Amino acid sequence: MARYIFITGGVVSSLGKGLASAALGALLQARGYSVRLRKLDPYLNVDPGTMSPYQHGECFVTDDGAETDLDLGHYERFTGRSANRQDNVTTGRIYQDIIARERRGDYLGGTVQVIPHVTNAIKEFVLDGNDAYDFVLVEIGGTVGDIEAMPFLEAIRQLGNDLPHNHTCFIHLTLLPFIPSAGEVKTKPTQHSVKELRSIGIQPNILLCRCDREIPVEERRKLGLFCNVRESAVVEARDAASIYDVPLAYHAAGLDREVLAAFGIDPAPRLDMKRWQAVSQAIHNPEGQVTIAVVGKYTGMLDAYKSLIEALTHGGMANRVKVQLDWIESEIFEHQDPAPYLEHVHGILVPGGFGQRGAEGKIAAARFARERKLPYFGICFGMQMAVIEAARSLAGLKKATSSEFGPTPEPLVGLMTEWLKGNELQKREKSGDLGGTMRLGAYPARLKAGSKIAEIYGKTEISERHRHRYEVNMAYREKLENCGLIFAGTSPDGLLPETVELADHPWFIGVQYHPELKSRPFEPHPLFAGFIAAAKAQSRLV
Repeated sequence: MARYIFITGGVVSSLGKGLASAALGALLQARGYSVRLRKLDPYLNVDPGTMSPYQHGECFVTDDGAETDLDLGHYERFTGRSANRQDNVTTGRIYQDIIARERRGDYLGGTVQVIPHVTNAIKEFVLDGNDAYDFVLVEIGGTVGDIEAMPFLEAIRQLGNDLPHNHTCFIHLTLLPFIPSAGEVKTKPTQHSVKELRSIGIQPNILLCRCDREIPVEERRKLGLFCNVRESAVVEARDAASIYDVPLAYHAAGLDREVLAAFGIDPAPRLDMKRWQAVSQAIHNPEGQVTIAVVGKYTGMLDAYKSLIEALTHGGMANRVKVQLDWIESEIFEHQDPAPYLEHVHGILVPGGFGQRGAEGKIAAARFARERKLPYFGICFGMQMAVIEAARSLAGLKKATSSEFGPTPEPLVGLMTEWLKGNELQKREKSGDLGGTMRLGAYPARLKAGSKIAEIYGKTEISERHRHRYEVNMAYREKLENCGLIFAGTSPDGLLPETVELADHPWFIGVQYHPELKSRPFEPHPLFAGFIAAAKAQSRLV
């Protein structure tokens, strides 16, 4: 029977519960256990698919087409296990299911209440489908004390009683601030946070304390005494130079040992940290540096590009170089010459996005990369803008644009109204709901033999994750290919374009999908490894 680890947060948000959960999952795997990680989000949205990146950061997409919290990206990158739609749930989705049941009459006329109906639904979600795993790690979003988190906290409190003895462990991630004027690490915020948690019936087994320095012995003793935990269970979570150092740091601090002790398990003799030692070694010992310009429209919120940042780091690890990122707001290029911003970089990446704002700036970045023979990587919207640029500059279609921006005589990019998902025809209308209606999740693609992208992958049949509502219009394919922009990858039926590349350019590739979602530190995505390799070669030319 699976054992359950519940991770809560206190004092302030953004302490890194997702990263802590992922790192602990990696440690348990290193000890030979199988793990599953799940995220409970307290907000009322059904999923983050319609939320602005400035509100929520990246929307992480799974193989089965779920739009989920960015923490699931951490889970995948650290454990190598692909997540699915059953690994993330929100208050909105819980309530949506309960209300649908009520409308069907499933509650037989009873009054539907938070307790027991909402808490039971949360418990059902947490417990479902875990027979194959030794440990299930459940992260509760938000901070203890938030009103919207109360049903989730009540549900895990009940699970602490429902499950057999020694089958649950509660970890509370908290903050130990250092006050320079006092010269002291302060424990009072953590004490208050644990008091709040205990007031609703949850006694943490372990305190995972975020700090920027070693916890003094006296403060560690005080936390153990006033928070009712063993002194050894006050675990230091000091700031790390890289997120990929965290599993090693947590192991050194004794987190995995304390977790196993909470379950009454003697630490397994097997502990293989070679994978993480190799990752840390690659991160901290680069043999050079490349500079990549990321020309995007959400650069004020870097969490909007979380998976992208990590995939570029993985590409650097594959090439033994440090990747320096220059973040450039694409709107700048709508009013200024890109040259002063881009002449020094070794590669340009234009990521995904939605809407007209900043689109012309992305087109200008693609033009600069094409004309200067600079490595270019366009992802989703970045591919579409590169195709529009080629149509305008090479094919003479001066009015080429996307129907996403309004009516146009040259709809080079248009709204997708139907496509195949397996054997099922998917249909969408422009006036329909926005949530969950894009082409989402893993779809197969076929690459042209001998193309640059097929050489990078080392195969012609691939599967990648998508998240888009608009698609390059294949009616323009012949005209564009005559100008040197090759449609090197398509859907298996040949109807939807998946990749483009310039025939006479060292490295100019656009993809409609999101390869960053499948990159891992111990298995960098081939496109990111290839892009950074091209940037590394470019750095030797300048």
